[in-house]
Amino acid sequence: MRLSRPACAAVALALAACTARPAQAPAVNAPDSVEIRLAERRRIAQERLLNDWAGLSRYRAANDSIPPPAPGENRVVYIGDSITESWATYFPALFPGKPYVPRGISGQTTPQILVRFRQDVVRLKPKVVVILAGTNDIAGNTGPSSLEMIEHNLASMAEIARANGIRVVLSSVLPAYDYPWKRGLEPAPKIAALNSWIRGYAEETGAVYLDYHSPMADARGGLRGELTRDGVHPNAAGYAVMAPLAEAAVARAMQLP
Repeated sequence: MRLSRPACAAVALALAACTARPAQAPAVNAPDSVEIRLAERRRIAQERLLNDWAGLSRYRAANDSIPPPAPGENRVVYIGDSITESWATYFPALFPGKPYVPRGISGQTTPQILVRFRQDVVRLKPKVVVILAGTNDIAGNTGPSSLEMIEHNLASMAEIARANGIRVVLSSVLPAYDYPWKRGLEPAPKIAALNSWIRGYAEETGAVYLDYHSPMADARGGLRGELTRDGVHPNAAGYAVMAPLAEAAVARAMQLP
């Protein structure tokens, strides 16, 4: 029996309904790529802390490749955190021909730097060490730290240096109004108090005090906007301000007995 055209159309629609694929659920948005990168960085940082808390592996091979200072060589080691680490990129332009050795590790606090001080400073036999650290302690990067704890770690570094015939330059902590990675800590007054102690300790022990804070601070006690990329780390202009201050401090330290 032949079907009428309307009947054929009805059958075709029924067959199409039976063979149609089931509707798919709405696609779930993929995680934001920025969040993925941040999570991976946190994972790597956590793994590093668990396996090498003080970062002793960072410069071990580089230290092995550096020969003892040549006669008359005025080697200087700059040790610190990310501010020193980032500065290393500018060393060839700011300190051409100078035997300056940067030993900064991003995110580090004074207890971590103290643990690696013999390996990354004493072993290299410099005439002068420039110590710049403490802001990450105030940020709580390795847990809560009192100013006294920071002061003790800085004093221990200076004592180790002096015991090994290394002249000491103690740098002020750079100004910071807030930390982008940990908002609301109000670090400016804590930095000012720590710097006051550093200045006094340097005077008491015969070290050189290197004041970065005064020429780089704004009215709020933060880092001047034209000198920074994020309110904490200097940009090229910021390092250009720091370089002659560091050179003058190193020159003074070279004159110490």
